[in-house]
Amino acid sequence: MCGYTRAAFAFKLTARLWSMLESPETLPRVKFRQIGDADVNDVVEVLTRGFAPRRSRAFWQGAIARLAAHATPDGAPRYGYMLDAGSGPVGVVLLLSATMPTGEVRANPSSWYVEPTFRSFASVLISQAIRHKEITYLNLTSEPHTRPILHAQNYTRYAAGVFVAALALHVIARAPGTRIIPGEMMPSASFTAYERQVLLDHAGYGCIALWCETDERAYPFVFRQRTLKGIPFAQLVYCRDVEDCARFAGPLARYLTLRRRPLLLIDANGPISGLAGKYFDQTMPRYCRGPTPPCLGDLAYTEIAMFGV
Repeated sequence: MCGYTRAAFAFKLTARLWSMLESPETLPRVKFRQIGDADVNDVVEVLTRGFAPRRSRAFWQGAIARLAAHATPDGAPRYGYMLDAGSGPVGVVLLLSATMPTGEVRANPSSWYVEPTFRSFASVLISQAIRHKEITYLNLTSEPHTRPILHAQNYTRYAAGVFVAALALHVIARAPGTRIIPGEMMPSASFTAYERQVLLDHAGYGCIALWCETDERAYPFVFRQRTLKGIPFAQLVYCRDVEDCARFAGPLARYLTLRRRPLLLIDANGPISGLAGKYFDQTMPRYCRGPTPPCLGDLAYTEIAMFGV
């Protein structure tokens, strides 16, 4: 039996056994439920143990604080879900949910961890957390060995890799009539209320948020500043259309290189026309399941944007 088949079989068998029970809440010893305000300190402790030493307690405290302040869609959990063994959480999955301009809800499960003694419930926790068919769920930071499980969970890949744009090659490019203004400023040209809120929120998460404004329209951009193997780069978190990165390559290159970000990372399915750089297939692939796959260039309100992972 190949790796994919084994992973799919194990996941589907666990989900089937779970569904045969009357309800997750009736399982002996363990209950599946939403994380409440009273649980957050215990959840921070579980996540600190589970992701040590890579993520500190301060990191998780900041993540929980951002979820607490976030405008969670009606009916969605503010923090996520947990497995409760009677004395507190023994398993946690955070859920970053947001309402899209269309009114649909998108959610990004993040930071899935179950204590070793309760690992048999791990697939139960995640299968229950992504059970709503009307919601589009994103998986953005998968490891290669977990991708067969994603396929078993009916995720599909919507971005196969990343394109790395060499901004230094665009610094002299012109975009006549374009002005860059900070994201917190009100543009003179037209924009949508959703775009303005995205820029305000993500500036609060520590991202670079700005408008490329022309006489006709203001174009929103959000970037997360990252470093990989000592190399600084900017990661595209949000724009209206990836083609806008090429259209405004000159102003964006000058703005980002002045902030010591000579490279721009963009989710992609191949080279991006109008940008000098290299496409890396099968690097940082993105997955989704649900009715509305996201557009490339839209990682707003995800763990990448809010937590910087």
